[in-house]
Amino acid sequence: MRIGTFTYDTTRDLSGVETAPTLPEIFERAVRGEFDVAELGLTFYLRLLEEGTPFVALPIFPNRVFRHSCVFVNTRSGITGPGDLAGRTIGEFGTYGQDSGVWAKGILMDEHGFRPETNRWVIGGLEHPAEPFGFIPHPHPVAVEVTTAGQKTLNDLLATGEIDALFSANVPQCVLDGHPDVARLFPDFAARERDYHRRTGIFPIMHAIVVRRELLAEDPGLAGRVYSMFETAKDAAAARYRRDRRLFQVPTMLPWANALVDETLAEFGENWWPYGISANRTTLEAYLRYHHEQGLSSRRWRIDEIFAPELLGT
Repeated sequence: MRIGTFTYDTTRDLSGVETAPTLPEIFERAVRGEFDVAELGLTFYLRLLEEGTPFVALPIFPNRVFRHSCVFVNTRSGITGPGDLAGRTIGEFGTYGQDSGVWAKGILMDEHGFRPETNRWVIGGLEHPAEPFGFIPHPHPVAVEVTTAGQKTLNDLLATGEIDALFSANVPQCVLDGHPDVARLFPDFAARERDYHRRTGIFPIMHAIVVRRELLAEDPGLAGRVYSMFETAKDAAAARYRRDRRLFQVPTMLPWANALVDETLAEFGENWWPYGISANRTTLEAYLRYHHEQGLSSRRWRIDEIFAPELLGT
């Protein structure tokens, strides 16, 4: 089988896996039929599911990130809090409703009354001019105004104030460079994300592993073997962090990494990065609700409709 996924510590122990410099490249190659097993963003999968995708998702989640940190603003726009986002022009990479944006919008809608339809949305490339992704559909509600950035980059538009805010899975270069006019909407994002997790039990999931449908039909045990393979690799990565607690996490260059591991175990328990349905049901239900509420799905999908039936008991 050809397997395509990004390079994570959870997949480091897998052999024979192909990767690419960026995640959208992996997604596009998967959609074009280059992989039998691949990582795919949840919104990419759900959009394709609406049209009849050749893939079936497995409850393996290699990429999950809290997303209070992914909203950036031009400080000269006068945005000082979530309420100031109303009526603004906001950028988003590649498509309206990338996974990071689905989560950020959903959280802001639930907790701060954010309404995406009050905004103007600009879709483009982050650091290089790019058209919207050409390998997926681009649904959005009629009431939501969506345009493209053309030959401009979202990074430059944010820095110059041509867009007021940016919802981005990647930190824009202007932030990394310390641009004086650009900041996060939530400078205290880590504290907010911890509080959000404690209140909701949600650890946002971005991507899942998918398998070509015909392969599962030909080999009924394949889904379980792929699941076990990825889980074994993930558990090996977690075991390294636990083992290195004794060494104060010296294999990493990050100071205080040992404290972060201790805090993570205290916050999440021993299985802080679970695969399977039962441990992730609350998170998955929230995502499916957000996806539908934001007009990206024609209906609200059920968990049992989007994952391989033989793994629904995991």
